[in-house]
Amino acid sequence: MRVVIFFDLPMKTAVERKAYTEFRKNLIKEGFLMIQESVYVRVATTRESARFLENRVASFVPGEGLVQSLIVTEKQYASIRFLLGKHVEDVRNADERTVII
Repeated sequence: MRVVIFFDLPMKTAVERKAYTEFRKNLIKEGFLMIQESVYVRVATTRESARFLENRVASFVPGEGLVQSLIVTEKQYASIRFLLGKHVEDVRNADERTVII
């Protein structure tokens, strides 16, 4: 399973920029990797662990903006079509069960 987090947060004021930075840092602390600007992904072993991750993210979302999550299977994630740009051979795009870093 993959948990994908999409967000669009305001960054006009210093307070909003700080909230954005804190949110992003928390995503990284939770093990999410950036696959695109404002799109982060993390592997989850089961649907229950994916729901747990969603709840963890929900606990630190900022008060304003838009934050969405999507849970997809590995097969669905592997079927991403690149309409522009090239597929990058990276851990973020691998669908193997075990990744050795």
